[in-house]
Amino acid sequence: MAKQYQSFFLEEWLKSISIINNNKNSSAQYSSSSSAQAIIQAWANLRDSIQHQSFDARHFQALKILVSSQAALHVADPQAKLLVSILSSQTLSLPHESYPLFFRLLYIWVRKSRQTSSVLDSAIDALLHVFSNRSHHEKSSIFFSEGILLLSAFSLQNSASDESKILCLELLCNLLEEEHRILFFSDELASLTLAGAGYALSSSVNVRFKKILDILLNIWGREGGPAGISQGLMLLHLVEWAVSNSLNLRSLEKIDLTRELLENVKNTHSSFAVVMFSAGVLRSINRSGSSGFMHVKRLAEDRIETVASDLVLSRTNSFDFNIYQVLLLRFIALALARSGSVSYKPSLLVSLALALVTEVFPLQRIYNKFLKFPEESWATVLDEIKDHQSSFIFKDAGAITGVFCNQYASADEDSRSTVENIMWDYCRDVYLWHRQARLMLAGRGDMVISEIEKIAESAFLMVVVFALGVTKQRQLNQETQLQTSVRILISFSCMEYFRRMRLAEYMDTIRAVIVSVQENESACVAFVESIPSYNDLINNDGSSILPKSEHLWSVDEVQTARIIFYMRVIPTCVDRLPTSVFKKVVAPTMFLYTGHPKGKVARYAHSVFVAFISSGKDPCPEERIELKEQLVFYYIQRSLERYPEITPFEGMASGVIALVRHLPAGSPSIFYCIQSLVEKASSMCSTVSVDDSDLWKNWEGELESSKKILDLLLRLLALVDIQVLPSLMKSLAQLMVQLPQNGQNVLLNQLYQQIAESDDVIRKPALVSWVQSLSYLCTQGTRDTKIPKLVGETSFASSTSIDGINARL
Repeated sequence: MAKQYQSFFLEEWLKSISIINNNKNSSAQYSSSSSAQAIIQAWANLRDSIQHQSFDARHFQALKILVSSQAALHVADPQAKLLVSILSSQTLSLPHESYPLFFRLLYIWVRKSRQTSSVLDSAIDALLHVFSNRSHHEKSSIFFSEGILLLSAFSLQNSASDESKILCLELLCNLLEEEHRILFFSDELASLTLAGAGYALSSSVNVRFKKILDILLNIWGREGGPAGISQGLMLLHLVEWAVSNSLNLRSLEKIDLTRELLENVKNTHSSFAVVMFSAGVLRSINRSGSSGFMHVKRLAEDRIETVASDLVLSRTNSFDFNIYQVLLLRFIALALARSGSVSYKPSLLVSLALALVTEVFPLQRIYNKFLKFPEESWATVLDEIKDHQSSFIFKDAGAITGVFCNQYASADEDSRSTVENIMWDYCRDVYLWHRQARLMLAGRGDMVISEIEKIAESAFLMVVVFALGVTKQRQLNQETQLQTSVRILISFSCMEYFRRMRLAEYMDTIRAVIVSVQENESACVAFVESIPSYNDLINNDGSSILPKSEHLWSVDEVQTARIIFYMRVIPTCVDRLPTSVFKKVVAPTMFLYTGHPKGKVARYAHSVFVAFISSGKDPCPEERIELKEQLVFYYIQRSLERYPEITPFEGMASGVIALVRHLPAGSPSIFYCIQSLVEKASSMCSTVSVDDSDLWKNWEGELESSKKILDLLLRLLALVDIQVLPSLMKSLAQLMVQLPQNGQNVLLNQLYQQIAESDDVIRKPALVSWVQSLSYLCTQGTRDTKIPKLVGETSFASSTSIDGINARL
């Protein structure tokens, strides 16, 4: 029923696509419904009025009942005659409020029923008579809006004479010019007036077609005239509706009149109206699928471009717009988003970029209000944010981004560079703004932050879609391509905090840019050197809100998300990264974040250490090996001193395994690592009572963390090089003999199984001898006895003999 209802009434269709949160089934003043019996009685009351030549409150109520049921109401010729008789009566004194109701009922009749010429002509005469005496009536906005709607509906009827249609159109034009100050007070009134203009433009009489459009373009923006996004969209879609009718009916005269108006835009025409009018023409031609009106389409595109070009040239910088420019930028963005296919124009591309970063996702304006306004004003700003989230320009963000990317695909290099810089700078600024906002509003503005982040998350999606388009379209020399790839990665790092879902476009973009970056040393260096410095990370440099002493780096989630992005990318290009750059830029940040209280974050830092230790394509291997060995000492020290409270075991274990595999055989760093692990395990075990046999038997609770280190040491028996193995065996033996018997038994059983499953024919004989000797010592109760120096230090040649081991014991 709703779809059928909307097809009858143009104003309802305009509201459904141009007014936020409107009731799509009926206008606000006619929203109720009455029973069939009430409708029948209402008509009876109106007949009684004409019979008794009186009109009182009962008759006025009958009108209201009928109008409230307009969705289901059918008005035929007999009822129309009754209404016309009442309107034409010289003896009845009708209240001013009744005229809009009469107009509405006649409008329902015209739009829903088939009329006879005689009744239609009499209705037109009655309406013209009412308006000829309108000076006797109060100038009510609803009176004129409903009257215009009815006049235009009459002009659309085939059964009306051309003379009557011309009279209706003449009166309509006069009303639009003279009464425009009261016709656009609200979107509801504007929908009636603009729908009337739409009907008039579709009339079979063309004599006032151009004049109606000229009036609309002239009155837009005047005092009391149409304005605002919703009314602008109504203009766009009524033009679409009217021009589509002309295209479908092959009304070439109207098409020519439209072309003439586009060719001869006057200085008195409002830029806002010109943009929406041109967009309506574009949309209708694009949706028609016809290629016969491309000259008109080009004219419409040129008109929008002219307005956009003037706007772009008038700005002083990317974010400096006055109120007029802000509204015009929104009009251009929405017009292009709803126009369909639009040819590339440099000014359109730049306008869309500016609209996206200042109006669709106006984060700078929002942050400035919260960071500069007193807390008492936050509630008002929060309401503004929610209003923006429900606005058309925010809801059309996807469509605007799509048009922007299509324009970019056809752009020249200068225009591409311009909008790329706008986007990448925007990402950097959002990072700085949101970082300060979160730190300042933490604990007292959580709702504010939540609402801001809804907009920022959508901005992130826009950046991803645009960046993917850049990777697909960019066909330049390698140097420029590498610079663009690096800037995309840096921009993604700034927006990483707002990535709340898995996006195929995001991963496709990352893969596309990393392929080129990871093979080029200068690109790798440029990306890595964009990491915030160690001092910036811990001191919150650059913040004008928070003193440095109040900044705790580990709770700065926006900054942490950015650093995580770097730590995910650096392992892919660490082979190309010079040792000096890693030491100066990456290492301080890596060690800082190995101590992050969130295990997930710390694990990323450990993965960077693993990647560097595993790397080996440096042109100066001696320098890299030297740095690796230097880093190991601090890495092990920092990891173990915060284990198990902060350091994640999985991250530390991966680092230990990487260093024993990739450092040179017999490296002092490996000996230091093993000794430190043994000392840490011994220290942790010493704090647990030896009398708790169940605890030692299961290695749970307090012993769980130390057991993980022991498991790692046992695993290293199969990984360390032969030069380090004797030292590891000795240290493990010294540790194990000091443990309670239940603890020893668990570890010995684990050792038996591990060695039994080993297929290493070189070290297995020595391990067998060693574990037998160790088992013997444990069963002899030598927990407090110092292990002989030679245990575990035998050469592989002599240790293969069980008799040799026994002799030493």
